[in-house]
Amino acid sequence: MAALRVLLPSVRGLLRPWAGCSALRSFASGANFEYIITEKKGQSSNVGLIRLNRPKALNALCSGLMAELNQALEAFEGDPAMGAIVLTGGEKAFAAGADIKEMQNQTFQNCYSSRFLSHWDRVAHVKKPVIAAVNGYALGGGCELAMMCDIIYAGEKAQFGQPEILIGTIPGAGGTQRLTRAVGKSLAMEMILTGDRISAQEAKQAGLVSKVFPVETVVEEAIKCAEKIANNSKIVVAMAKESVNAAFEMTLTEGNKLEKKLFYSTFATDDQKEGMTAFVEKRKASFKDQ
Repeated sequence: MAALRVLLPSVRGLLRPWAGCSALRSFASGANFEYIITEKKGQSSNVGLIRLNRPKALNALCSGLMAELNQALEAFEGDPAMGAIVLTGGEKAFAAGADIKEMQNQTFQNCYSSRFLSHWDRVAHVKKPVIAAVNGYALGGGCELAMMCDIIYAGEKAQFGQPEILIGTIPGAGGTQRLTRAVGKSLAMEMILTGDRISAQEAKQAGLVSKVFPVETVVEEAIKCAEKIANNSKIVVAMAKESVNAAFEMTLTEGNKLEKKLFYSTFATDDQKEGMTAFVEKRKASFKDQ
């Protein structure tokens, strides 16, 4: 693997306290968001697009942004027309990290009693597949957010890192766990203990991302992938996602048992009958998500 890039001094600028993020708020259904933009994409409008939108703060993940992100995820999860979700940011930054201003005066007691950051992992629990389309910086909480997604597509100028060590703390939203599972102990340990970043190409070589695209096309490519997924049976896609995710939590024997149970379960669906019948009849399947 190519040598890691040395972390530039500018990382301290990326991690500086960002101002202007209001406290956690609730929104009525359909109301406009302040920190994200949501759209429906795809020829059948069956792909949900969520764009982080704090460009002046390089999409720093404040409480308000995370609350809006969770609400948008819940809305797309509950929409039967949605088959997959794409999460992206801007060309300069997917998300440059957490909002340090909100963290700097936290105490152990407050963190422990309030389960600080526990609401951040909603992305990891969505049943519908989530694709991260990453351009620019995905650092700290931004890298952790991308790793919570099921697939990561990267723009060719993307950079990934967990630089928390440089500000006197460690990753707190899954960075030590998900990064190690994705790239292995040695590279994860090096990135987390030094704060060094890796490029999109290095991330692909290490297995952190699946594909690298030009900056201007990565979101479009992620939507195309999401649309492919959304055109399959939604219930069977959810089963497949559950089975793959179980590989990170179970032994091989236990995982194989779960896979068999889910495989057998597909035969209780109308979509399995339709899919196999369409294959035999040499026609395109028409899934009804039943």
